[in-house]
Amino acid sequence: MSPRTRRTAHETAGSPAEAAAARDPSALRARLRDPAAFTTIVELVPWRGVLDDPGGRRARVMAAALATDPRVDALSVTDNAGGHAMASPEILGRELLDAGSEVIVHVACRDRNRNELTSLGWRLASAGFHNVLCLSGDYPVAGYEGLARPVFDLDSVALLAMYTEIDAGRWPVAGDRGAAHAAAAEAWAPPDFFLGAVVNNHKRLEAEVIPQYQKLALKVRTGARYVISQVGYDARKQDELLRWMRRAGLSVPTIANAFILTRGAARAFHSGRIPGCTVTDELLAIVEREGASPDKGKAYFVEIAAKQAAIAKGLGYAGIYIGGAATHDDVGRILDTAATYGPDDWRTFAREIRFEQPDEFHFFEEDPETGLSSDVVSRPYLRSKRRAARPPHALRAPVAYTVNRLVHGAVFAPGSFGFERAAWGHGLLEKYHLGKPLHVFEQAVKVPLYDCRDCGDCSLPDIAYLCPESQCAKNQRNGPCGGTHDGACEVPGRTCIWVRAYDRLKAWGEADAMLDRPPITTDNALRRTSAWANTFLGRDHFGRLAAAAAAAAATTPEAATTPEAATTARTTARDVSAGTGTPSGATQTKETDA
Repeated sequence: MSPRTRRTAHETAGSPAEAAAARDPSALRARLRDPAAFTTIVELVPWRGVLDDPGGRRARVMAAALATDPRVDALSVTDNAGGHAMASPEILGRELLDAGSEVIVHVACRDRNRNELTSLGWRLASAGFHNVLCLSGDYPVAGYEGLARPVFDLDSVALLAMYTEIDAGRWPVAGDRGAAHAAAAEAWAPPDFFLGAVVNNHKRLEAEVIPQYQKLALKVRTGARYVISQVGYDARKQDELLRWMRRAGLSVPTIANAFILTRGAARAFHSGRIPGCTVTDELLAIVEREGASPDKGKAYFVEIAAKQAAIAKGLGYAGIYIGGAATHDDVGRILDTAATYGPDDWRTFAREIRFEQPDEFHFFEEDPETGLSSDVVSRPYLRSKRRAARPPHALRAPVAYTVNRLVHGAVFAPGSFGFERAAWGHGLLEKYHLGKPLHVFEQAVKVPLYDCRDCGDCSLPDIAYLCPESQCAKNQRNGPCGGTHDGACEVPGRTCIWVRAYDRLKAWGEADAMLDRPPITTDNALRRTSAWANTFLGRDHFGRLAAAAAAAAATTPEAATTPEAATTARTTARDVSAGTGTPSGATQTKETDA
């Protein structure tokens, strides 16, 4: 359904329900997949208060105007952006749905456990929300009588996995849906989600950029069907993202970000108070100068956003995501300005909007003719990979990491003599209810070494023997969030564990396969139980992944039926995560790309 058709449906429908019924739930996905279309999405940030508060009234007036603008294809409603408590995105989203608009609703993991995320998914689908942007969410910054406790039971990748399973009808399984559903399969209606993800391609360090790209690939493999880039003002980085995605075979629609700056927003982005949004020293100086003009820089800021839209269209993005708009007029001025540009003007703009960070890492060599990226992989990056592939690895990595690798290979690698003996011993101890003393011993070892929090479903092998429970503010087990700045966590005083993990793995030439694995979801039923027993006896996420892989293999005619099949699947999953092996399908950077 085109925007003009959408508006007609709203005008002719006799009630909100009829308007919603007239809306085509697949309109946005069809437009994003149309190579001839360029989609415009506008972000709306809910207010702090009830529906009829002054902030609510202003937001609703703006939303109503955008809903009837034929140039706007979809409206995107945030979920407690910046870690602040806001009105639920469902409140504003329902009004927009009733008006016949295409709505993207954000779902963040920060404030909800997996059961509430499941209920929310069903609630959204039942209300007619199909376009869902899956996020981990910013760390909370305030709350009633102090700081709110973050949840982060799942992260964005695990949320994508769960919603994909729900949408496919694979979870809950028939027996868990109740007798009525089990008896009548036709009663189970899938939500028909169109799931999206975010990538932050404006990072400075190699140890931030590469894991961001790897996590993007994991998100797409898990179920993301469209991607939105984070806030940044560097055309070369925007070009690099699309080139990397083509190189990795990620053929999903990608939308570029254009945030309308103000002096206040630029200062917050520059200082890191808003995680994941990049404003350089050079750009901040320009913003301060322009912001001192009589119009407070509005004309200049609108022009930058319009040029970003032109650049995105010229580079081949599927659309533009406009954020920071205070009024419908802001959006209209951007779109009107962009419409005046010629088809090749974006090439000039791409040279203008190149606000790079000092010593910034680029995956590709620069194209001197365009100032953008070429298709040649960075030569210094490839040289560093070749050096890392050569021994002695132990001299380049922390001693503790090298020791952990040795212990893992001898004791915790499935199929090893140590693993088989430990599995037999733990099984025997549990048979006679003697596991508690060994659990106490385990904690005596792991607490001082890893600051272990006794989750019982250990991810030390997944993150180069760094504990996400104690050392990651968001407990990210499927790659880094987008909130880091120069390798530091968005929570002050921490270094991102994924940056540290990347450096450890690269020292052994294994960083490329860091996230070439299925998504990880922990089982909270294992908390305060022995992680060693759970891994040796197949109860942790490695055991569950191995069991799922073995079950999938058993359904194919060529599946091996030997007793070693499950062990092989388990070993592959664990060794890839631990940095002691590479799967056959792992994405590798070829030396011939230089």
